[in-house]
Amino acid sequence: MKKTFALAIVALLTVGSLAACSNTFHGAGEDIENAGESVQEAVPPKN
Repeated sequence: MKKTFALAIVALLTVGSLAACSNTFHGAGEDIENAGESVQEAVPPKN
């Protein structure tokens, strides 16, 4: 019984951690995209 309970707690913590990482990676992707757009806007166009 204790082993099953401990396994359930570990599973819940793992799922929670993975869900938090998903949001973090999504936010990092947006930050990188915004940085790329800023660089493109800062470079003068070639004539």
